[in-house]
Amino acid sequence: MAGATVLIVILAGFYTFWGVGMNMSALEMTRMVRPVGEPMQMGAQPVWTLHYATLIFMMWWVMMIAMMTPSAAPMLLLYTALKRQGPEREHTARLSLLFLTGYLVAWAAFSIAATGLQWGTELAGLSNGQMMTFQSKKVAGFVLFAAGLYQFSSLKTACLKHCRSPAHFLANNRRPGSIGALRTGMHHGVFCLGCCWALMVLLFVGGLMNLYWIVGLALYVLAEKIVPYPVTFSRVTGGVLLLAGVWFLGAEKLL
Repeated sequence: MAGATVLIVILAGFYTFWGVGMNMSALEMTRMVRPVGEPMQMGAQPVWTLHYATLIFMMWWVMMIAMMTPSAAPMLLLYTALKRQGPEREHTARLSLLFLTGYLVAWAAFSIAATGLQWGTELAGLSNGQMMTFQSKKVAGFVLFAAGLYQFSSLKTACLKHCRSPAHFLANNRRPGSIGALRTGMHHGVFCLGCCWALMVLLFVGGLMNLYWIVGLALYVLAEKIVPYPVTFSRVTGGVLLLAGVWFLGAEKLL
């Protein structure tokens, strides 16, 4: 199961790197990223059609698979180990894949919402359709500030606690059978989503296909699961985001 998980992450990573069907690779788009609010001539804005919306959804979902699956690996590996020792050991591989599928379904739901948010902000003229970033320092500052506040919320703390305690989670939520495996994976995915959704929205600030932000956020999410004092770590990050949000909002007023 570990090999299959690594393969999924590698494939998702390569697909993200090559632009997920876009006209440019993530590397090319990273090189073209400019600071929020800096004007940039990029030609015609993309036209939103069902095909384009599906492409954007796939971009988000594949990117989430590449970013979030590594942090879910401890939970998945423990689930697999428990299944190998239980009455369903003959079906361990299938049940583990269903668990992972359920986890990724939760992030598919987030990707649908993110696609809608991207569509809405582009129609409202708040984001650059080509580079997929906010055009206004004020909007970027608001998002940074809101993400910072969320780091201090009780919901963030509760979800992070569940994500950091695979044994406790599985002891209370593991269900038998194929449907049970899928539901357990989705349940874990919901906790993970509750923990990290605000951080993922920060991609609108740095650029959805900005490799620095993609890798940086993925490493941060993993760090939240393994550092000794996670709540303190999370709140220090929240403080930094609050300060960054205030700075962006202040910069907007000065212009």
